[in-house]
Amino acid sequence: MSQNTPAQPAVTTKPRVSARIAAIAESATLAVDAKAKALKAAGRPVIGFGAGEPDFPTPDYIVEAAVAAARVPANHRYTPAAGLPALREAIAVKTLRDSGYEVSPGQVLVTNGGKQAVYQAFATVVDPGDEVLLPAPYWTTYPEAIRLAGGVPVEVFAGDDQGYLVTVDQLEAARTERTKALLFCSPSNPTGAVYSPEQTAAIGRWAYEHGIWVLTDEIYEHLTYDDAVFTPIVRAVPELADMTIVLNGVAKTYAMTGWRVGWMIGPSDVIKAATNLQSHLTSNVANVSQRAAIAAVSGDLSAVETMRTAFDRRRRTMVAMLSQIDGVRIPVPRGAFYAYPSVAGVLGRTIRGVTPTTSAELATLILEQVEVAVVPGEAFGPSGFLRLSYALGDDDLVEGVTRIQRLLAEAE
Repeated sequence: MSQNTPAQPAVTTKPRVSARIAAIAESATLAVDAKAKALKAAGRPVIGFGAGEPDFPTPDYIVEAAVAAARVPANHRYTPAAGLPALREAIAVKTLRDSGYEVSPGQVLVTNGGKQAVYQAFATVVDPGDEVLLPAPYWTTYPEAIRLAGGVPVEVFAGDDQGYLVTVDQLEAARTERTKALLFCSPSNPTGAVYSPEQTAAIGRWAYEHGIWVLTDEIYEHLTYDDAVFTPIVRAVPELADMTIVLNGVAKTYAMTGWRVGWMIGPSDVIKAATNLQSHLTSNVANVSQRAAIAAVSGDLSAVETMRTAFDRRRRTMVAMLSQIDGVRIPVPRGAFYAYPSVAGVLGRTIRGVTPTTSAELATLILEQVEVAVVPGEAFGPSGFLRLSYALGDDDLVEGVTRIQRLLAEAE
């Protein structure tokens, strides 16, 4: 062989993508949203109920804080990985105001959105083989984050017959000697269910008695309706504080999904460990976004109340319209901005020559036939359900649900 002849690459049977990453499922909610937006960009009259994203702009006073921050050279540089001291302090003050208990700024870690907080929380307290109790239906990212940490998600399902709320008895039945943590989400994505103060306290006491960590996702804390109230589990069971990680962010409350600011609150040793992880993973959150978040969490909640009022109106409209469909059952959501109807009574019936037997097949049929994007229950646990976000304009909401009504009325 000539010395100038390039060597042939070695033949290998090793996979190109690691097994750990290859096993991750795509975010179903983002996938549905992306497909809807692509069809819309192509000129199709698609209405998307997929993404949990407020249709409101970020309030002006928050945007102005960001504009001013962008002109300050100090914000053009690296800052502490755990977050700007001013923002950590503001989050601590906000926690006392909204949740009714004190935390120190040192117990706060600012993250790149709520998803990073979720990932880092599991990565920090879960070892390979540890089991994490996961009430279902659940947000699609939770099980993937648990698996990335080496943990084993253990689904505990509560159907529409119990308002999607798991009981202490169900959790106890699922507990084993390998149980390390419980994921608790109220108000809930995807169901809109809200645990009562009594239910929250009972679950918190059970976790404390058995030495189980609680990772509580409180990002929808300000979005409750009717007589529902948000109950911070640490306020309900103060002694649980040393075994609890609170996950939160500005995305849903302040219509700031694109700004990517979330946070973790927890025991100092856990926050220090998670900060070490973040120092290698992403370093600090963008400083302009952090300055905007300071304005958000430090301001009053009047803009939030305006959005909540609109969500409430849309919620009542959506529930009323979905309830009119034969074969659909829907517990009234009392938090967040999602409806989660059971469509079990529709499955197995023929619609325009197609007989869907799963909610995934039904969601595909709805998109193809009437150009409405919904997320199937398979993304959140068992089949037989659909998730529809009502964080979109009133007219689009009515038009979208009307299309679904007309299509499903043809079921034979």
